[in-house]
Amino acid sequence: MEIARPQFGTRFLTDPRQVFQHNAWDNVEWTDEQEAAAKKKVSENSQPLPTEKQEEYNSRANEFWNDFYTIHENRFFKDRHWLFTEFTELAPQSTASHKCQSELGADAYGAAATYRILEVGCGVGNTVFPILKTNNDPGLFVYCCDFSSTAVELVKANPDYDPGRCLAFVHDLSDVEANYPFPDETLDVIVLIFVLSALHPDKMQASISRLARLLKPGGVLLLRDYGRYDMAQLRFKKGRCLSENFYVRGDGTRVYFFTQDELHQLFTEACLEKIQNMVDRRLQVNRGKQLTMYRVWIQCKYRKPICHPGETEGKT
Repeated sequence: MEIARPQFGTRFLTDPRQVFQHNAWDNVEWTDEQEAAAKKKVSENSQPLPTEKQEEYNSRANEFWNDFYTIHENRFFKDRHWLFTEFTELAPQSTASHKCQSELGADAYGAAATYRILEVGCGVGNTVFPILKTNNDPGLFVYCCDFSSTAVELVKANPDYDPGRCLAFVHDLSDVEANYPFPDETLDVIVLIFVLSALHPDKMQASISRLARLLKPGGVLLLRDYGRYDMAQLRFKKGRCLSENFYVRGDGTRVYFFTQDELHQLFTEACLEKIQNMVDRRLQVNRGKQLTMYRVWIQCKYRKPICHPGETEGKT
């Protein structure tokens, strides 16, 4: 029987001399000196690019992501084996959780489903395919979308893609006027894994608010994304900053680094209630090269309130 991956936050480094005994350590506290050095590094490389360059990266975002997936294809695929430990909502659910289902048209994809999941920013299927393989609930239907048409084509070409259980489609999360292939209040779970950070900060609030409308009352939004002062942020050189904590990579794709408070505000402004909002500070180790790498990620779960008779929808 396969042993489940331990939940984040269970392996602690108590003796610095043992740092190279494992590949990673959880909840590693930073010293005041480390945090000061990180802030200094970010400040030194925070001069924004000229407006015309920023506009170019914004207007060509689709092109850059298509190029990314054309180059990497499925070589970028990583089976996210930690998903079901951290986000139990993606695992098979009890029948009790399938009550009060919203109806879709008889001809709609997923019309007969009793549990519907949407992954936004699905890439080549790093999250979708583990869900389909692990969750054998006959009532499950998984929708997945990506900004990149190349990524969606790769998902559909995967031998594990089953149109009877999954629908992949192209969608721009930041275009809040664009239609989804299902009505509002029909989803049980929405998944955002390292995708919100790719949006321009000015478009994040409207995008989250639009997603919140898709959730059923009681439905949850799950997020994991880059945290402030993550190793990836500290590695950016001068000439890569677009705006405060927002950068462009060498391949033209963009990334933002969040704080817990920023994400909490985005979700609560969309009338979602906090279940979880935590920082995962991990020390990753390259034992061969004797290198240490400090990662900072943020993990969130927020729920759409269940409105009882007499209550106003959206009340917080």
